[in-house]
Amino acid sequence: HKSLRGWYHEAVCWLLCLGLAGASAVVHKDQVAQHAVKLYRSNRAAHGQSWVAGNCKRLVGLLRQKNVVFKKLAAAADAVRKDRSLSETEKHFQVHTLEVLQKELNESEHLVFQALHSLQRALQGDYRDVVNMKESSRQRLEALREAAIKEEQEYVELVAAEKHQQEAVKSALAQNKTLSILDEILEDVRKAADRLEEEIEEHAFDNNKQMKGVNVEAVLRVEDDEENGSKRKNKSRQKEVEDDLGLSMLIDSQNNQYVLTKPRDSTMPRADHHFIKDLVSVVMLSLPCGWICTLAGLPPMFGYIICGVLLGPSGLNSIKSMVQVETLGELGVFFTLFVVGLEFSPERLRKVWKFSVQGSCSLSLLMVGAGLLWGQVLHIRPTQTVFISTCLSLSSTPLVSRFLAGGSRGDKEGLSELDYSSVLLGMLVMQDVQLGLFIAVMPTLIQAQSGDFLYGGLHVLYLLAQVLVSLAAVLLLCLFFRSFLIGPFYKKLHAESKGNREILVLGMAAFVFFMLTVTEMLDVSMELGCFLAGALLSSQGHMVTAEVMGCIEPIRDFLAIIFFASIGFHVFPTFVLYELTILLALTLTLVIMKFVMAVLVLSAILPPGSRHIQWIVSAGLAQVSEFSFVLGSRARRAGIISREVYLLVLSVTTLSLLLAPLLWKVTTHRWVPRTERRPVT
Repeated sequence: HKSLRGWYHEAVCWLLCLGLAGASAVVHKDQVAQHAVKLYRSNRAAHGQSWVAGNCKRLVGLLRQKNVVFKKLAAAADAVRKDRSLSETEKHFQVHTLEVLQKELNESEHLVFQALHSLQRALQGDYRDVVNMKESSRQRLEALREAAIKEEQEYVELVAAEKHQQEAVKSALAQNKTLSILDEILEDVRKAADRLEEEIEEHAFDNNKQMKGVNVEAVLRVEDDEENGSKRKNKSRQKEVEDDLGLSMLIDSQNNQYVLTKPRDSTMPRADHHFIKDLVSVVMLSLPCGWICTLAGLPPMFGYIICGVLLGPSGLNSIKSMVQVETLGELGVFFTLFVVGLEFSPERLRKVWKFSVQGSCSLSLLMVGAGLLWGQVLHIRPTQTVFISTCLSLSSTPLVSRFLAGGSRGDKEGLSELDYSSVLLGMLVMQDVQLGLFIAVMPTLIQAQSGDFLYGGLHVLYLLAQVLVSLAAVLLLCLFFRSFLIGPFYKKLHAESKGNREILVLGMAAFVFFMLTVTEMLDVSMELGCFLAGALLSSQGHMVTAEVMGCIEPIRDFLAIIFFASIGFHVFPTFVLYELTILLALTLTLVIMKFVMAVLVLSAILPPGSRHIQWIVSAGLAQVSEFSFVLGSRARRAGIISREVYLLVLSVTTLSLLLAPLLWKVTTHRWVPRTERRPVT
């Protein structure tokens, strides 16, 4: 009890010693400290606590010394301003250096009193209230972040002052000796380089730190030793690394990892070696994995997914630039849909567009209705069931396009029956359009989750009308491009590419990205733009399609390997093994339900002579799109679904993709004639 009382008395004395900020505005801080010493002595403190009085005396001495130094610095700054022998630039530099030192003294004094304020707030708080402790911790964290920014700015200013001082010394030495022609040239180059650095430097930190929504975070900087990861042996090497703008990794308190995207010095070329090593690992391991799956009679894409599992977080965890690899994989989706569009002529598009729109919309509505019904039974929130149902209603376009590769194109002249590949690809493309709409509606789902249902419903109707208008604009643009631009553009490109194939490849890639940008600007999915780019080129005839296909297919195949490997990054075998029974039951139920719903919808909308293709199209739709990974991650960050539901969606999506080739093979074996079967590649 005595020790506790002594500790409390000690804390109170320190508070009295330094005082509050409000009191310091009236009474000088050294006077407050002297007054605290008198109060402490009047309380007849014990001999063991005499160090408090001594510390108060030392604090008084430091405050007085600080005031003396501060006045001297102010006098020195005034003397510099009045010195006529100095140039304006030199005056500004010296005054600025003195002001930095004054600021350092004031900030150090402020931090001392701020720490005592925190101590007083902690003594007055209720430690049984977790919310109060959390708020106190948040305030301290904010104060530390602000102090870190100020200290960083002062350090940068001191480094600049040191550099300026060194340059001044060099200039003084240069004036005392005769410069050679080479020295004069180098001096001019140095000045030009300084001007160049000042022009291209963006000052991104200073420009963004005060912006709304910008938070200051504590991060760890991990230096990358390209040799063997050992420590630097000498300080000069450490200084070189400190000044270097290399690709060191930053890790924040949430364990997110960051790499350099744009260096301060843009004159020096940089390469992300982590990204290069990750690509090398993915490509080298994809070969044996795909080869083994081919020998086992499985589609090689399973091997690519297994490669991603082995290299990803659930395996060796050797992928450092995971976001960059996944972004490159998205290009595989774009070029896959472009190739699908090349095989999908406008004649086939006109033949199946009505069935595609009706089928995809009906299937999505049935899935949402079934989800709401199950949600009522299981007492799940409507917003969560709508999201999960819509997410699971989407099917994988790249996967099905790989199923359909290698067969006849099915666009023969005079073909009276509908081709199953046309109906299937048409419905998948419409689902990609629905994906863009669903991404736009997600903020409304978050608002509806908070209870504003009327506003949410009206906003959904507004977004739906906006998407319909955008689709109409896209179709009008496509008609204009087909009538006036595509033919002359390709003829000019073909003429320029004779003997130079890279011009043709570059022209096709640029056209894909142009259509992608147009549909993105009109708030329609980028995937639809890639598909329409291929469909527009296919209208120029079979010769054009064959030539473009020969250029683009190798690029498509390579990027598709990266895409399927990136899917493996999000497959977690340990979680699947832990919940294997539940996941298998959910996956089989989902696959059967989507298959049955697709059969019912297609039976209602297809003409009587083409209803035999409903089984094949339903088999192609009976899986979940890989975009559920993206939608699930966004919904989890927004709080629409929980962590457990997110992992279930990921696992069910993965298992459905693994079951899809088996269902497709069985269905096509039963319903497609042997001469028309397409190998599962």
